[in-house]
Order: sequence, then C-alpha cells, then structure tokens
Amino acid sequence: MRGGPVARAVRGGVSRRRLRTIVIGLVLLVSTGASVLALALVVDSSSPFDHAFAAQRGAHIAASIDTAATTPADLAATTRRPGVTAAAGPFPTAAVLVQAAGTPGTLPPLTLAGRASPGGPVDDLTLESGHWPQRPGQLVLEFNQASNFQFSLPLGTRMTVTSVPGHPKLTVVGEASSITNSASGWVVPAEVPALRAPGSPPSVQMLYRFRGAATDAAIHADTAAIGAALPPGSLTGTQSYLSAKATQISQIGPFVPFLVAFGVIGLVLSVLIVANVVSGAVVAGYRRIGVLKSIGFTPGQVVAAYTGQIAVPAVVGVLAGLVVGNLLASMLLRQTANVYGVGTLGVPVWVDVAVPAGMLALVAVAAVLPAVRAGRLSAVRAITAGRAPRTGRGYAAHRLLGRLGQGKLALPRPVTIGLAAPFARPARSTATLVAVLLGATTVTFAVGLGASLGRVVEGLSRASAQPVQIWSNSSRDDYNLTSADQRAIVTALRSQPGTLRYTDETNAPAGLAGQSVRVAATAFTGKAGWTGYPMIHGHWYTGPGQIVASTGFLGMTDKTVGDTVTITFGATSIPVRIVGEDFAADNRGVSVVTDWRTLAAASPAMAQPDQIDVALRPGISVSAYAQAVGNRLGAGYAVNVNSRKSVVVNLMFGVIGLLTLMLAVVAGLGVLNGVVLQTRERVHDLGVFKALGMTPRQVIAMVVCWVAGVGLLAGLLAIPAGMALHGYVLPVMASSANLGLPATFLNVYLPWELAGLALAGVVIAVAGALLPAGWAARMRTAAALRAE
Repeated sequence: MRGGPVARAVRGGVSRRRLRTIVIGLVLLVSTGASVLALALVVDSSSPFDHAFAAQRGAHIAASIDTAATTPADLAATTRRPGVTAAAGPFPTAAVLVQAAGTPGTLPPLTLAGRASPGGPVDDLTLESGHWPQRPGQLVLEFNQASNFQFSLPLGTRMTVTSVPGHPKLTVVGEASSITNSASGWVVPAEVPALRAPGSPPSVQMLYRFRGAATDAAIHADTAAIGAALPPGSLTGTQSYLSAKATQISQIGPFVPFLVAFGVIGLVLSVLIVANVVSGAVVAGYRRIGVLKSIGFTPGQVVAAYTGQIAVPAVVGVLAGLVVGNLLASMLLRQTANVYGVGTLGVPVWVDVAVPAGMLALVAVAAVLPAVRAGRLSAVRAITAGRAPRTGRGYAAHRLLGRLGQGKLALPRPVTIGLAAPFARPARSTATLVAVLLGATTVTFAVGLGASLGRVVEGLSRASAQPVQIWSNSSRDDYNLTSADQRAIVTALRSQPGTLRYTDETNAPAGLAGQSVRVAATAFTGKAGWTGYPMIHGHWYTGPGQIVASTGFLGMTDKTVGDTVTITFGATSIPVRIVGEDFAADNRGVSVVTDWRTLAAASPAMAQPDQIDVALRPGISVSAYAQAVGNRLGAGYAVNVNSRKSVVVNLMFGVIGLLTLMLAVVAGLGVLNGVVLQTRERVHDLGVFKALGMTPRQVIAMVVCWVAGVGLLAGLLAIPAGMALHGYVLPVMASSANLGLPATFLNVYLPWELAGLALAGVVIAVAGALLPAGWAARMRTAAALRAE
C-alpha cells in the first residue's frame, strides 16, 4: 500500500499543496487547543469543589480537641472508630492576632497549625509558592486567606504577633491552599506553644475522612462517634466540609456561568470553523479529483486519497493543539482554582482523549462527505466544477460595480473587480462568510460578556460605593461593634479628610415564619441607598418594615415586589413588605436588605452592627485613606480595602481574551485558506491582469477586496448575532446561579463600540487575505500564464 496509487496521491497532495497543508494543520492546532481549554474550564467549573476535594483528599471534619483532658491514646482511638477511613494529626493550633508592616490596622484573627509537611493522608495541601516552614519564625499562609486580605502580603513579609507577650516575629515564606481552609496558616509544630495567648488551653487539630459523609446527618453522626471516643468536653469544636462547600458555592456562583458560557461558545465555534475549513479544502480540490478519476481512480480511491491528504496535517495539528491546550489550561486553571478557592484543578484525562478523538472524527466527516459527492461526479464534470464558475455567475455584479469605476468618485478598477469576485463563486464565498461571521460573532459576544462581567463584579463587591470597610479585631467570641467601638470609629472618620459618608452595617441570620430556612439579613442605619446594591425591580427601602429581597429569596418564597412576607429574627416574627429586588449572591442568593430599625425592634441585642461602610470623596486614594484611618484607630480594628475585583476580573478577562483571540485566529486562517484556494484557481487570470499592466499594489488591493466585502457583511451580521447570543446566554446562565440580572448588566453595548465591531469582520477577512495577496503580487507574469 505504501507505493499504491492512493498513497502516492496522498503524499503528492500533502507535498504539493504545502500552504493548504499548513493552514489545515494550524486550524486544527488552534481549534484543538481552544477546545481543550474551553472544555476543561466547563468541566472544572462544574462542581469544582468536588474535583479539588477528591484530588486533595480533603477532610470531612476538622476537629479541635482540648489536650489538657486527653491523652495520645485517646486521640489514636478516634482514628479507629467505625466509618473513619483516614485521619491526620494531631496538629497543635493557636489563635493569633498579627500586624504586618505597611498594612492598615491588625489583620483578621488567624488560626495557625503546626505541621511538619504539607502532605498527608488527609488535607493534602498544595504549596502554591515559596517553601514549607523549616524552623521557628517561618510562616506559610493559606492561599485564599492571603487573597482575602485585600492588600499584598508577598513572600518575605514580616509579621508581628500582637496577641502574646514579647510580640514574636513571623516571616511569610510560602503560600499553600487547603480545600476546606483547615487553617489560616502553618508553622513548625514546636513553635505553636509560644504563639498561644496566656491562659489559652492547649489544643490540637485532628482531620478525618469518613466512609459516608454526603449529608449533614451523616456528618453529625460521625462527629458524635468521634466525641464518644474522647473524654467529655474535650471536643471543643468541629468544622464540616459541607460548610466550606456551601461557602465556596455561594462565592463562585455568580462567576461560574461566565466561564461555562464562553467555554461552550468557544467549543461550538471551534467545531463549526474546523468543519468549514476542511470541507472547503476538499470542495476546492474538485479539479484535482477530476484528474484522478480520468486516470482510473475509483470513487472509493478518490475518497481515500482526499481524506488522507486532509488527515495527515489534521493529526499533526491535533497532537500539537493538545499540547498547547494543556499548557494554556494549566495556567488558567491554576488561576481558576485560586478564584474558586479550591486548591488544585487540572485537565481531566477524558478531555485529553475526547477532544482529539472528536476533532479527528469531525475532520473525517467534513472531508469524506464532499469527497464522496465529488467521487460520484464524472471526470469531466469534476474538472469543470473545480476550474471555473458556472457561466453567467457574477456578470451582473461585475457590470454594476464597473459603473462605480466611472465619474469623479470612481473606485479603482482592481477594487471593483475584487468586490465582484465573490458573486462568481457563491458557495465558496458563503464558506468564507461563515468563517468570518463566526469569528466576528465571537468578538461581539466577548465584548458584551466582558462589559457585563465587569458590572457583575462591581455589583457584588460594591467596591466603588463603599471602598473602605471597618470592623473590630476584638478577642470576643463575636465581632459586633460595641458603643465604644462605634464612637472610636466615627471619631476617626470625622477627623479624616476625604470621608464622604458612612453607615453601620449589621449582618445576621434571619428565617421565614414556619420554615427552617436560613436567610442572610443585612441592615443599615440611616439612608443607605448609596451602598451600591444594583436594583433589578422596585426601589430601595425608605423606612423600617420594608425589605429589598434577592432573586433567590423571591423564588423560594414565591413572592414578588409589592407582596408582604413574614421573616423571623431571634424568636420574633416580623411582617415586612418587599419593595425591591436586588442583585445579591449572599447565602446562595437567599438574602434580604432592610433598615436597622426593622431588626432592632425585634431583638436589639442581635441587631448590633458588625462593620461600618465608608464612601470617599472623589479623587481620594483608597489605600492611603485606609492606611491613615488604620494608624489612627490602632491594632484593635481592621480597615479593609474593599477591592476583590483583581483576581476575579483578571481571570475572566484572561479567559475571554484568550479564547476570543484563538477563535479569531482560526477564523482568519479559514479566510486565508479560502483566498489561497481562490488565488491558485485564478492564477491564469492574475497572469492576464499583470500582463495588461496591473501593478503589485493593485493585485494586493484586488485580492484583499475579494474578501473585504464579505468581511463587512459578516461584521454587520455578527452584531445582531453576538448581541442576541449575549442577551440569551447571560440570563440563562445567571438563573442557574439563582440570580437575576439588572437591565444595566445586559444593555452594555455602546454606539461607538457597535461601529467598531462592524469592522471586526473586515479586520479578520483582510488579515487572512494579506498573505496570499502578497504571494499573488509577487507571482511572475509568465509563470502565471503558463499555469493554464
């Protein structure tokens, strides 16, 4: 078979049509890479906590145990309880307050654990940067904890422990991630006793995995079994992985739809562009197919020969794209894991198998179908179909555009010839139109998606409205602000230039009358409409007895704006009227916002403020303001810079930008492939034009105009297509996260943006046509004429 006619035809087609071979290989490379990246994002964005929990052998329960009343034998007995499949520990722990140089106030309280190494049978930590502590004075921060500080704590940062005498120093030497946030940081075990506050009981942490722990009831039963193996009162606290999972789902819920939506769009467009390019390459080879049939090739041999010519570069491109896709995915998935707070995410093995197999199957179908059709044609008909357009096609367009070449505002003749050329080959022009349309639609959708994403992040963080937040670093069990705390903070704010307004904020659990449902309730003092909650329907509350509810709350209670509902706060039922629906993701989208007096009337003790939100005057530096207020208040208070946009936005924009670029490149390669085929097909015509005096610049202008008109049409069609896709996908994906979207999140396209987007198709088309246009301009006239 190696020297058979089919094999020789395959080798000849691959070597003779090198540019076509390269283009197909590049299209498959970029498309496979984009598909691996997109599918990995889609898969890992579906239950990312579960993926990372399994990979890191997360702890179902993290138990805090008082060692003053226990022995090592007691701790060992807990690991042998029925249902326990793995355990790690004991790890000595200490709760500390620390101050980092150059940061406002004291950091939030940290729980430090002593571990000799990051690995283990339970809670296998992922070291994100730096190294593990090797001696006293070294600290590894929990990666997500470090991200939540809202200011940079790079490796080498010196920290002072303010909660113990002597104020020992710690140096940040690394960052590690725990899927369940088992600790805020880790030090060597020998250092923990020196970090415990005077009078604090010695405690250790034990980590357990159980055979069955899918529900709260199972977790409670397992916890009771652990407690039964210990002396009474020694099990001082437990942390369930289900709580960490619920928190993670609540935090990432609004962002997952964006990754999933763009990943799916990228996957679909990659498939369509590959099918378009491959089938176009086979259709353009009709003349060669006719030649093969004239020398005795059977229809089956024709199909085999042309499928083989496509398969060779396709296999090379797919394998290279698999490598590129995994490299890109590994970088982006690490950032995705950081945003999700789940430690480690990777490309699933089945994705690395399914994408290449799917791409090669797609290539086979896209190549075989037109090849089978061509193989059934007679030799003469195949040669005729591949050599010239049908008689009469495009003549009317040439005559009409020729008239534009007359008069004072006449278009150059090479331009009119180029603009009329698509009408002679409507099928091929349609293929080019589809390729450009897909790329331009992606660009239009990406622009809208990026703008909507920015508004979603701003709406969730409310960083522009309340860029500074202040709370207490008290060692009390709760972090509510006392009257003295409030007076101290208000005094500091009033004396600090740049303060525009501020309000007390209370965050407390509420419920629904007659139901065991948790509702996240937020209450403000005074007129707090400026705090930045985006409104979907209705208006902000105007007094006590009114609430602004989230989409999830309305769906759960089957209520709408204007209805009355009864919430419970403490032991008191409070009838309230729903006056608005806001965009909020707290507590999985089940939350309400109200006037402080609504809750205080039911339970003043429970309605104590826990933070103060601050708005600044225009032009004030947020970081400098926070630093000044933090210095004025001292170590007893945390001054938070409300800006968690960087990590999320950088990731999302990175994904959107990368996939958009890759799909635009694939679309441009599709155009390049079409223009190359058309240039080779019309090589004799180009020779005639050059013999009649057409200059190289005029040749370039003519060839570029072959696709410029098609590109402009594709750009114009892409605007409504991309906007429709944006308007459909975003609400659907937001509803999957139990969210509604304000109209301002959807109406994001500006008039000047639409004008620029209309040219996206022209840019893609011209970029794809420049290379073959240059080749045509450099072609020698005699060589072109002999091509007949």
